[in-house]
Amino acid sequence: MKYLLLSYTPAAAWDAATADVPSEEAMAAFAAYQEFERELTETGEYVGSEGLGHPVVSATVRPTPAGVVATDGPFAELKEVLASFAVIDVASRERAVEIASRIVEVLGEPIEVRPIMGEDFTA
Repeated sequence: MKYLLLSYTPAAAWDAATADVPSEEAMAAFAAYQEFERELTETGEYVGSEGLGHPVVSATVRPTPAGVVATDGPFAELKEVLASFAVIDVASRERAVEIASRIVEVLGEPIEVRPIMGEDFTA
């Protein structure tokens, strides 16, 4: 079953990690995550992952009484931002949580584990 891992980070840490010259701590975290991706690729559980653009260059599209409206950037000052996502294909929810736990141990940031609805979706 496929799971979406949503990685959140404090807004200040996001700004520091995406600076022109990322900190040594950010570079070490990136390297550890890449090593973890290699492990999951070897086990056949890695589907893909991507980092996301900064929230100030995002847009939210929503319905309003006047019609559909797109708004630039975040609506309020954010304490945490969605920084990246990964898709894994594993045998169980427990394995997905185990993988997310290892990432949290390395990065120190929360990860939301969500099943992806598909043919084998039972939750």
